[in-house]
Amino acid sequence: MTALLELSEISKYFGGVRALHEVDMAVHEGEVVALIGDNGAGKSTLVKIVSGVESPDTGEIRVRGEATNLVSSRSAVDAGIRTVFQDLSLCDNLDAVQNLFLGQERHGSFWSGRRIRRHAMEEQAQRILESLSVKLRSLSTPVVALSGGQRQGIAICRALISDPAVVILDEPTAALGVSQRAEVLDLIHRLRDQGRGVVVVSHDMKDVRQVADRIVVLRLGTKVAEFRRGEYSMSDLVSAMTGAHEPLDDEGGDQ
Repeated sequence: MTALLELSEISKYFGGVRALHEVDMAVHEGEVVALIGDNGAGKSTLVKIVSGVESPDTGEIRVRGEATNLVSSRSAVDAGIRTVFQDLSLCDNLDAVQNLFLGQERHGSFWSGRRIRRHAMEEQAQRILESLSVKLRSLSTPVVALSGGQRQGIAICRALISDPAVVILDEPTAALGVSQRAEVLDLIHRLRDQGRGVVVVSHDMKDVRQVADRIVVLRLGTKVAEFRRGEYSMSDLVSAMTGAHEPLDDEGGDQ
């Protein structure tokens, strides 16, 4: 099956510092891939490359089987890739609808003065929120009054406005309580059930084990292991992250 997103031998240098070295990774339809590793492993750099924020020095990115140059955030969105960064980038003084359509508002015709079509935006917002079972008391409630789980839900739903094939979530459960964490993990399951490819970057091994179909481990900028659901233990993950795990061989074996 053709991967929605495929990275081949991606390398990135910042001066004399090697951030990534020939990293391979694929994301398929209806699949959650977790990207894990200690600080400095290269996770953030890889996410920035896929998001169009940084360009790789070598390697190839393919979207739905076609080679693609992701030279900007806009080009990534146009290719069907949306990223929800850890800071969420929500405007606390705006309500859910305004945040969902921020920068992509729906306008009327030129002859009507290009007025914002609030009603059309509310209808679309309601459909997207319902598709992920994100529950809000009111669409007009300022985002600052929402819980952490609801705020994460708004950020994820905003990414769905453009109907992306791949959604990247950077530390989606960081600093959330138990119930809010469960809400976000349920959102990830629902994204997968919609047939999207989902990449989850996380330090929380419990969350990773709960949602990921595959886990890619980076260490010092290199992919050192890849595990499938049910084929690894917690000690396998820890040893791979810390260097006790042997790197992948040339044939791409798991262990």
